[in-house]
Order: sequence, then C-alpha cells, then structure tokens
Amino acid sequence: MPDFVTDIWNTVFFNPMLNGLVVLYGLSFNDLGVTIGVFTIIIRVLMLPLTLRQLHSTKAMSLMQPKLAAMQKRYAGDKQKLAAEQMRLYKEAGINPLGCLGPMVIQFPIWIGLYQSILLALASTPESLISLSKHLYSWLPQVHELVPLNSQFLWLDLGQPDPVYAIPILVAGSMWVQQKMSTTPGGDERQVQMNQTMQYTMPLMFGFMTLQFASGLAIYWFISNVISIVIQYFVTGWGSLTWFTRFGSGRNPGPAITGGPDNQPPDASDAALEGTVDEASTQPRTGNGKPRNQRKDRRRGR
Repeated sequence: MPDFVTDIWNTVFFNPMLNGLVVLYGLSFNDLGVTIGVFTIIIRVLMLPLTLRQLHSTKAMSLMQPKLAAMQKRYAGDKQKLAAEQMRLYKEAGINPLGCLGPMVIQFPIWIGLYQSILLALASTPESLISLSKHLYSWLPQVHELVPLNSQFLWLDLGQPDPVYAIPILVAGSMWVQQKMSTTPGGDERQVQMNQTMQYTMPLMFGFMTLQFASGLAIYWFISNVISIVIQYFVTGWGSLTWFTRFGSGRNPGPAITGGPDNQPPDASDAALEGTVDEASTQPRTGNGKPRNQRKDRRRGR
C-alpha cells in the first residue's frame, strides 16, 4: 500500500478509532469486552438513519415482487426492455436497488480498523508498545496511561480466536436469523434460490472467519447482529421466520402486498400488468354507474 494511502488511513480513520477505543476502555472500568459492546452500540446508533433507509428500501422491494415477476414473464424474450422497465419501476417508487448494500460497505473499514485497534492496543512486547505510541494522541495523556489494555473477558483472550468456538456459533446463528428475517417469501425461482444461498453462505462465511480472527472482533459482529435483529423486527417483523410469526408474539410479518411500496392501491396499469383487473370493472354499466347485472338482481328480488 502506498505511503500516502497509509497516512490518510491512519490520520482520518485508524488513529481516531484507536484513541477513542482506549478512552472508552478507561470509561468502561478497564474492561475491553464492555468497551467493544459500548463501541458497537455507538456505531449502530450513528448508522441508524442509513440502516432504517436500507430496511424500508428492502421492504418496498419485497412488496414489488409480484410486479417484478409479472414483468419477467411479460418481457422474457427482451432482456433490455425488462431491465428498462424494472429501472422505471424502481425510479417511480424512489428505490435504489443498491441502497441495501450501504451499511455493509460502510462497516468494512470499521471492521478493519477495529481489528487493527484491538491487536495494537493489546501490545505485549517493547516493539509493539513503540508502534502503539506512534498512533496515540500526545494531547490525550490519559490514553498513554491506559495501554496496554487487558485482553481478558470472561473465558476469552480478545486478541485471540475463541478456543471453545462459542462466539463463532453465536455469530453464525445470529446472522442466519438476520438473513431469514430480511427475506420475504415469494418472487421468481431465481430470486428464491439466491435468497436461500445467501441465508446459509453469509452465516457460514462469517462463522468461519471468527474461527481465525480475534474474538474481540467476533463480539462486535455478534452484538451488531443482535441490534440489527431488534431494529429489523420493529420495521419489517419476523420476515421468513414462520415459527416466530405463528407461535411467537403474533406480530404481523409485514403489510399485505396491495400495490406500490407506500401500500397504495395499484393503478390500472399495475392491474393490467398483473392480470388482476376486477371483474365488476369490465361489466357494462348503467347511467348511475352500477353494473347491469346488479340492477337485474334487485328487480328479481322485488
């Protein structure tokens, strides 16, 4: 990595995170596990507007699945037309299909910075202490007094992987629940297959990574997943977790699909696209706007 990129990374991102983590450590009774928990909550609170926007966008896209499926059938032989119509639908609904990736992309540098901060702050050799001192702010004398940090938390050495694999299991399980909640049943066969693949690939991938990485980073992932589950429950419900939907709190997993993302009734073009035009709307009408067959039924009743 070029030196100027490293300098920018250290100045703008890594040094503030490292010094902030050490300050939080002092405020959290010198407990690194509690520090990581507090740090995770702060990060998720700061990201809450973006997270809510992502969840509402995901919910709106799930409501569009019947329309998208109808488009795929209608323009099956014209991929270019299909793509144009899908983008038109997204634009009219004010949805960015890539907006769901925002929180994930933003958290990548946080993961890297937190991992580096934990390893560096746990300096145990003279060489590592010298390297650590280069990143600590001179105008914060208290941070120099707090390092090196105590890495022990419960049975864990937060600078090392979990020896009993409990945290990797919690990370994988919580991520599976989160993926399941974010998936809405329905859609075309390709979408269903992709959702099923993601439901198992992401948890297994992160569970495997926590077997290799410092358990302090794994704790961050686990707490972040739990917060995501809580937020997602209040926005979209249980999603595809049908057991909780039926036997849990009874919360509705989401509004019925009745039209656009704002839950407005579909217009005539939508009804025509989905083939759901009301039968009464196609019947001949009298001068007062009522179908003729209804007036005949009333006369017979008399």
